[in-house]
Amino acid sequence: MDVPIIASHVPVYAHPGDAGADLVAAEAVRLEPGHRALVGTGVRLALPDGYVAFVVPRSGLAARHGITIVNAPGTIDAGYRGEIKVALLNTDISEAYDVAVGDRIAQVIIMPVPRVRFIPVDELPDSTRGEAGFGSTGYQTGATS
Repeated sequence: MDVPIIASHVPVYAHPGDAGADLVAAEAVRLEPGHRALVGTGVRLALPDGYVAFVVPRSGLAARHGITIVNAPGTIDAGYRGEIKVALLNTDISEAYDVAVGDRIAQVIIMPVPRVRFIPVDELPDSTRGEAGFGSTGYQTGATS
């Protein structure tokens, strides 16, 4: 699928088969511990109707430096034509993190999304899960009883 783009650094896939293409910073930013910043990428897309772009964190930045995205995944709708900006957050409690121009700061994943009709009903059909929510699948602590 071809996507028209305006960008100083076109997103690239690091490896064959990767779902996300790397977005890089178009500006330098210092993220103090616990602080966030909206970082421009210089990327503008024209997604076709029926598609969405999700902006997601880079696992290496998260694991090594505690850098994540505040609203992950960020949603870029097909009709949006402005610059993609990334709301980065430094979760490290003691170390600042410097973002330089050209640093890989996020990934963009483009996916088809169906348009749905919401149909009001009085009752939903049963399912195996039912109303079980957060933590409903349990977890193991490693302790034995």
